Amino acid sequence: MYLDFQKAFDKVPHQRLLSKVSCHEIRGKVLSWIVNWLKDKKQRVGINGHFSEWREVNSGVPQGSVLGPVLFNIFINNLEKGVNSDVAKFTDDTKLLKIVKSQADCKELQMDPANLGDLVTHWQMKFNVDKCKVMHIGKHNPN
Repeated sequence: MYLDFQKAFDKVPHQRLLSKVSCHEIRGKVLSWIVNWLKDKKQRVGINGHFSEWREVNSGVPQGSVLGPVLFNIFINNLEKGVNSDVAKFTDDTKLLKIVKSQADCKELQMDPANLGDLVTHWQMKFNVDKCKVMHIGKHNPN
């Protein structure tokens, strides 16, 4: 199963991210650097010379940076908790892998997205269901 996070880099809540960074025993100057990099960010929208009010940014990690994907990986580091399938992940690309040899294996695999969904919701993220896909492999695979 190929899973896609909805607006992954934009949705990471800063306070929850910082709690996970602290859990990885990142301390001192490195932690201060990360906190300073995320705090006091503001943005506004401009169209044809007209601008909205500045708004504080409480979520997201900057895309196109080296640190953004690293912080996102820290944020989703325990994604596989409660999942029976193998999980492969790199930044916002997540795959569930399982060899299905029986009906029980099939049912177990089908429960994993729900378990992931609960964890993802807890951490204030969402999957983009329209972009999630299932790939069946095997010469005797009945799908």
